[in-house]
Amino acid sequence: MIKLRLKRFGKKREASFRLVACNSTSRRDGRPLQEMGFYNPRTKEIRLDTEALKIRLQQGAQPTDAVRSLLEKGGLIEKTIQPAEVVGKMKQAAAREAANKAKTVED
Repeated sequence: MIKLRLKRFGKKREASFRLVACNSTSRRDGRPLQEMGFYNPRTKEIRLDTEALKIRLQQGAQPTDAVRSLLEKGGLIEKTIQPAEVVGKMKQAAAREAANKAKTVED
């Protein structure tokens, strides 16, 4: 399976990352299939090769969580709601309905 992940490079304590496509079993800093972007967490600089990323995503490449958040910021994929947020919203909706029913019964 092809993964989209961050490959670390740079000096000690001054890390930068390249966004790469590689096999899921390869090492973090191993040879990638393709380099498709750059991320510097210190300056918050993000450069993405949108054409190559769209092609890889259509081919079924799976982004890691960190890469997914970068792609969401870049507008390449839609932001997904976390399951905990969904559950919390469902509980809040149920609590509101129960409160509304209690008000109507009292009236």
